[in-house]
Amino acid sequence: MKRKHSLAAYILISIGLYFLLKDLDLPIFSAFDTWPVLFIIIGFVILIHSYKTNDYQHLFSGTIMLGLGIHFYGLRNYTFWIDHWGVYLFIAGAATVVRAAQTKKGLILGIALCLGAILIIYSSQLPRQLSWIHDFTAILKAYWPIFLISAGIFLLQKKK
Repeated sequence: MKRKHSLAAYILISIGLYFLLKDLDLPIFSAFDTWPVLFIIIGFVILIHSYKTNDYQHLFSGTIMLGLGIHFYGLRNYTFWIDHWGVYLFIAGAATVVRAAQTKKGLILGIALCLGAILIIYSSQLPRQLSWIHDFTAILKAYWPIFLISAGIFLLQKKK
């Protein structure tokens, strides 16, 4: 029998453990004493709960949280980490692929988002013959918030 509030319970327990370890000021924990780790923990808990209960409705949000946490942690701690807006598109694509692995819906979209994100991230390093891709990504960079708003409105208007 599934407990009605088990996801919330696991998230609260995980966050409580995080702050308890933070308060204990253990040397081994000092590298993880940053706010992005909370995103990682919450995303990980959501994913584990989704798989454990066979309730896949939270796979997308769990992967987004985990991906953002890893990205923000990487930005804070590693000089080689890629700081590009295309990373967020890649995280959304990866979340779509993770959800599609269980729901069998959206796999092509997820792969397309991941490939598009990789192309966008590395578009400035393409040969001259493909310079139009860099120009296109510059337009996307300028107008991506409008695209997100439009996509959200489209999803709200879409009938099932």
